[in-house]
Order: sequence, then C-alpha cells, then structure tokens
Amino acid sequence: MLGKEILKINPEILVPNHEEFDITNYKQMLDYINSSPPEIIIHAGAFTSPPLIDQDPMKAINVNIIGTSNIVLICSTFNIKLIYISTDYVFKGNKGNYKENDELLPQNHYAWSKLGGECAVRLYSNSLIIRTSFCESIFPYDKAFVDQYTSRDSVDVIAPIIFKLSNMKDIKGIIHVGTKRKSVKELAIKLGKKNVGDLYRKDVSFHAPKDTSLNIEKLKSMTT
Repeated sequence: MLGKEILKINPEILVPNHEEFDITNYKQMLDYINSSPPEIIIHAGAFTSPPLIDQDPMKAINVNIIGTSNIVLICSTFNIKLIYISTDYVFKGNKGNYKENDELLPQNHYAWSKLGGECAVRLYSNSLIIRTSFCESIFPYDKAFVDQYTSRDSVDVIAPIIFKLSNMKDIKGIIHVGTKRKSVKELAIKLGKKNVGDLYRKDVSFHAPKDTSLNIEKLKSMTT
C-alpha cells in the first residue's frame, strides 16, 4: 500500500516485486543490487497483521526481523541510505504523545517483531527509522475503535511526508510521522466512512494498545 502510493509521487523509482527481491533471500537481493546499487532503499515490506502474527510468529521473525537484518547487511555493503518503516506499536500504548526517545515496550507479537527490525537498523548509522501508522484512503472496515487513540492517517497523507524525509540526506536516527491525535472512529469519519459502528479493544483477539499517538514536534521542525 505504501509502496504503491510512493510510486505515484515518483514513477521512476525502482519497485522490485517479491520474485525479484525477496527480503528473506539474501543472495537474491545481493544479485539484484549488484547490477545497479541505489542511493536509498525505503524498506516498507513487512508482515503486519497482529492476529495473523499471533497464529504464525515464526513468519514474523523470518520477514520482519531476519528480512530487515538482510536489508541492513545489503545497505551496509553498498553504503546505501536505509529508510525503515516502523510502527507506533513499539510503545506500551498507555499514555500516548510518545517522543522518539521514550521507553519502548511492545504489547503484541507484531510490535515485538517490528522492534526487532528496529534493533538491526539502529546498528547501521546511515539509516532513518520512521515510526508511523497509516491506512487506506477510504476506511475499509464497518467498525472502528472508539477507545483506541492514534496519530494514524490515510496513506495518501503519510506517503508524501515519508518520501520527503527519505530525500533529506542529513536526517538520520528516528523520527515520528503522523497527524493529530484522534480515536480510530474519528479517523474513519474523517476519511468519509458513513455509519461506522463502534468497536472496543476488548472485542478483538489480539492486544490493541489504548493510545499510541505520536509526538510529531521533531517532524514539524524538520519539514516546515
């Protein structure tokens, strides 16, 4: 979803498919990069469904942790700037307004696997970790959380910010990307979903944090 949106911004970027660039296959990636090393890799590939990851955590290890480590090794070999798309779920989610240096404490398997990816990226200095959350431009579900708060927004809002940051060569480390704090139901209404029903965190099978909203003051200072 994110890759397709970024491709709309710049249709000339390379977007290899899974058959060409499987992040769990280091040799295949190496062969692909050897032909024409890029200056930047935006690593947006991930296994992202919390309930499915609860059923198959080993796939999350293989894709989100080992796959990201493979990307880090590739970038290190060719001195490629790495942009890693992480998640607001790396925080405990009990207070919101999280800053980049706040304590990390994932609350579900998905979040732990994304933090595992962050650990690999943090060992590579030529990198930028972007913690964010986004969804389809039209809210896809009939119900939305009324008791979960977020900085999430539609992918067409978030993607241009990520693309802009990716092309700012001096920005490294960690940055939070999002919009103002809101409930997920408020987001659904903002995105034009009519008659969206109420959903509560207790109604789902996985642990859904209460408030993972992000402090975006650093983002504002760099992009305004």
